[in-house]
Amino acid sequence: MALKNPLSGLEQKVMDVLWARGNGTAAEVQTGLQPERQLRDSTVRTVLARLEEKGYVTHELDGRTFVYKPLEKPQNLAVRAVRQIIDRFCQGSVESLLLGMVDDEVLDAEELRRIADRLAREHKAGEQEQSQRSEEK
Repeated sequence: MALKNPLSGLEQKVMDVLWARGNGTAAEVQTGLQPERQLRDSTVRTVLARLEEKGYVTHELDGRTFVYKPLEKPQNLAVRAVRQIIDRFCQGSVESLLLGMVDDEVLDAEELRRIADRLAREHKAGEQEQSQRSEEK
C-alpha cells in the first residue's frame, strides 16, 4: 500500500490523541491536546477534516456529533514509512538499512543479535505450527 500524504506536526499530535483514546470527538481531541496545545474548536475540526481527506481517520455520527477514529495503527504507518525509506535510500535492501543503523550507532550489534534470535524463534514456531496443521489433515 502506498504511503499516504505525510502528517504535519499538528496532525501527528491529533493522531496521537486518537490512537491513545481509540476514538474521539473534536472536543475530546481538543482536551487531549492540552495543556501542550491550546487550539480553538474550529482549528481542531479543520485538522480532523484534513486527516479524513488524507485517509488517516474516519467518522461516525453520534446524534449530531462526529466521532473520529483512526483507520490504522501507528505501527502500520511506521512499517510503510520504513519500507519507503528502504526502497528509496537502500535500493530495497533491509540488510543495508540495518548495517547502516549499526554503523551510525542507532542500533548496536547486541540489539541486532537479539532481533535475529527473535526472528529465528518465530520462524521455528511458525514452521512447527504449519507442521501440526499438516498432520491434522
